[in-house]
Amino acid sequence: MPSKVSCLYLLTVVCWASALWYLSLSRPSTTYVGQLSIPIRQKTKLTKNVTFSNIRTRPLNPHAFAFVINEPKKCETVAPFLVILISTTHKEFDARQAIRETWGDESTFGDGVRVLTLFLLGRNTDPVLNQMVEQESQIFHDVVVEDFIDSYHNLTLKTLMGLRWVATFCSKAQYVLKTDSDIFVNMENLVYNLLKPTSKPRRRYFTGYVINGGPIRDMRSKWYMPRDLYPEAKYPPFCSGTGYVFSADVAELIYKTSLHTRLLHLEDVYVGLCLRKLGIHPFQNSGFNHWKMAYSLCRYRRVVTVHQISPEEMHRIWNDMTSKKHLKC
Repeated sequence: MPSKVSCLYLLTVVCWASALWYLSLSRPSTTYVGQLSIPIRQKTKLTKNVTFSNIRTRPLNPHAFAFVINEPKKCETVAPFLVILISTTHKEFDARQAIRETWGDESTFGDGVRVLTLFLLGRNTDPVLNQMVEQESQIFHDVVVEDFIDSYHNLTLKTLMGLRWVATFCSKAQYVLKTDSDIFVNMENLVYNLLKPTSKPRRRYFTGYVINGGPIRDMRSKWYMPRDLYPEAKYPPFCSGTGYVFSADVAELIYKTSLHTRLLHLEDVYVGLCLRKLGIHPFQNSGFNHWKMAYSLCRYRRVVTVHQISPEEMHRIWNDMTSKKHLKC
């Protein structure tokens, strides 16, 4: 007889399919590009009991967003070795489910190396999608949502939400992986070859595919950066937002630094700015790929992340790699 969880899961899949079909038929196909959700700061009238030092230490970006969906007790029993933060959008249920069933499966390494997986979202402008994510959360308990608008321009807020969650509810974790929902992660390589559970935990550690570049001033570009928002000619070194790993102590450091750092809509660049303020230099690691690679068993064994992987490809790659562990390259 099917279990209650199995029935709920099947119901969720059916509901998601129906909702997305309805949305595709009844609503115009548009892409919502929200503006950066920066709280408007009112002009402060100086009084005798307001000092310049008080003004200087006030948060520039208070990140005054409430958790709409949260999992505050997920770390209460045992501190995980690795927390995986996955940036996703509401319609990507298939991608989330593929990750749950492949490299994001929390039971992959057993109790010896505890892994915790969380999907990060904001609020959608469509209440139907918000309701579907709420139902999904009730089944899997791996979704965290804050009440900012979920859009490309708010990816920075999404990452800051994840860092805030780690700092507040899971500060005793050892490492954190931040990645996206179209990324395949070679967990064996990440856990055993890079992070090494038997080694002493590192602190102030940050690694990924390091980029040294400058702002793009072409307004037609997806990565356009206006001069008034970032006047410098070069960015500090930053890791591609497709996937980077850091020691858990860095989560709180970046989050607190962000409160006094002007927001940028380019999430990975912004994290790099916070790292520069902290004096933390990201280490280059060629195993993090921010592009798509044709699948080859031996090639994928050498990498940590691969970009632009569909849910179907994720299942196929995972099944092939797990079934051929005995083969040598």
